[in-house]
Amino acid sequence: MKKRVFLIVLDSVGIGEARDAAAFGDAGAHTVKSISRSPYFAIPNLLSLGLGNIPGLSFLGTVENPLAAYARVEERSAGKDTTIGHWEIAGLISEKPMPTYPQGFPADLLADFSRLIGREVICNKPYSGTEVIKDYGDEHLRTGALIVYTSADSVFQIAAHEEIVPVETLYEYCRIARELLTGEHAVGRVIARPFLGESGNYKRTANRRDFSLEPTGETVLDVLRKEGLDVLSIGKIRDIFAGRGITESHPTHGNEEGMECLLELQKRDFHGLCFANLVDFDMLYGHRNDIDGYAKALSVFDGWLPSFLSEMGEEDLLLITADHGCDPGDLSTDHTRENVPLLIYGKNLKPMDLGVRETFADIAATVADYLGVPYGEAGNAIKEAF
Repeated sequence: MKKRVFLIVLDSVGIGEARDAAAFGDAGAHTVKSISRSPYFAIPNLLSLGLGNIPGLSFLGTVENPLAAYARVEERSAGKDTTIGHWEIAGLISEKPMPTYPQGFPADLLADFSRLIGREVICNKPYSGTEVIKDYGDEHLRTGALIVYTSADSVFQIAAHEEIVPVETLYEYCRIARELLTGEHAVGRVIARPFLGESGNYKRTANRRDFSLEPTGETVLDVLRKEGLDVLSIGKIRDIFAGRGITESHPTHGNEEGMECLLELQKRDFHGLCFANLVDFDMLYGHRNDIDGYAKALSVFDGWLPSFLSEMGEEDLLLITADHGCDPGDLSTDHTRENVPLLIYGKNLKPMDLGVRETFADIAATVADYLGVPYGEAGNAIKEAF
């Protein structure tokens, strides 16, 4: 029977401050604790797997006989964003942080970009994505200038109204920016942020797209593909890895589509890895400080879990983790430097406490080991539960 691994990243579901959180301005951050206070928070299935048994999460409630192996996982990379987090999950540790622009991008850089696309740009500040279209949307509609902004992360974001700049044209502008942003300005992601609506009522659409920096080293995805195994991606995984190592991609517009896609691919006879990102926790709720919305979304995922678990085969392995935090209960709208959960479930796996793991790269090592592929870049395979 072919072995299959399903790796689900609950985007930004952090479980408490990392040891170096203060250096990132995130002392006291705790995404799960914040949302656990919501009346909409109900995760009995994650708790049955052992989420509350993870060190530091006993306030959620522990179970005597958890169904999964569980661990608290620390990040070694110098960052707290999507790209760096996913790369480390895939075995690539980033020793240096990617460039950020708290004062906006250099004028000469934006001048080059403007010349290449034949349009002016406005804003050029760190901004919330919903607030920036509220404050600059009218000027954009009046002038056609692109709204360029950033955040605390290493991102170059371009917002444009779909009736002023067609989505495919916006994507082309992002590709031009991606080619321009190299060397000292090699940001992690260029992000297309299309929106619609009228003055006073602008809303971002589901046509966001990320154009990521290509991984700077070999990931477990590269190795699996070279060894002839399947690497199926769901959501923005393909974008995060700039397509590298992916054999088949399934873009989605949110958690619901992502969960539907997981169930569909579970019916497929593939051999290798299915790697999914569920983005709504971060994009719709964490960055908007929406505690109740975040709690509802995690509860929906929890309610979906039994349908997936019930169809797992004898050789299937499920790993559930996160890439960073985005505490909706703190004062900022930025990502937070947090540890992440790891739940590993399989019919032939021994439920147990795996303690605290020192790097997300242990996940990559475990995936490679389980699928019988040599990968020794970073991380230690979790062998004790098998």
